[in-house]
Amino acid sequence: MLQRVSYDERQHAQYQRGRELPPDRLSRWIEVFASYAPSARPLVVLDLGSGTGRFTPALAAAFGGPVYGVEPSRKMRAIAQKTAAHPAITYLEGSAERIPLPEASCDIVLMYLSFHHVWDRQAAAAEIARVLRPRGCVLLRSTFSDRIFELEWMRYFPRVRHIEMQMFPSSDEVIRLFAGAGLTPVALVAIEEQLAPSLTKYAERLRMRAISTFEHMSEAEIAEGFVRLDAAIAEEVQPRPVIHSSDLLVFR
Repeated sequence: MLQRVSYDERQHAQYQRGRELPPDRLSRWIEVFASYAPSARPLVVLDLGSGTGRFTPALAAAFGGPVYGVEPSRKMRAIAQKTAAHPAITYLEGSAERIPLPEASCDIVLMYLSFHHVWDRQAAAAEIARVLRPRGCVLLRSTFSDRIFELEWMRYFPRVRHIEMQMFPSSDEVIRLFAGAGLTPVALVAIEEQLAPSLTKYAERLRMRAISTFEHMSEAEIAEGFVRLDAAIAEEVQPRPVIHSSDLLVFR
């Protein structure tokens, strides 16, 4: 089993810059979330594993109600409170296994690339079901071990697939967990998005190492991967966009 990643140690320092979402990508995700959300407004949203708050203000603007950003990392929360403040947002210390909100208090629960960090996933599914209101929805953006797409960086860092097979649960496993908590899957969709306009720009983001997969790699293999990536950049005559597919699993 892979060791737990502490975002208070290193990941928090570069996460905001390394994982920043440009306005077009952020708007696209909000549109997707809204297509599965209840139609009434305002809605109460829980951004569970809110990190540095890259989605939280946009969720408040889109859904009109209070948004709670629950994040276990003290340093990630501090960055969110400083850079992603909004009158409708409250950032709280907590985790998926211990959500500091009352029963049936949320219309939407979003977990964006955070479920794989949860240690007790069964307890988390029960907690999410506890705070979800009737007719509410859970939006689980994750990688799933049975649906790992061929990503650009896997060409240069060949052990990424092996690591992520261990990091991420399968879609079937997640569906069973949430079914046990009384939630039903209603959609599993792949959303295509452009990560960078060129390999050069893509590499600039990767060099910040704001992806937790890096925490499970040796410094030697990371260095070797960037050598291979730099060689590919040197051969790139015509810049090409880096396209990525991302899975969203929706429950009600």
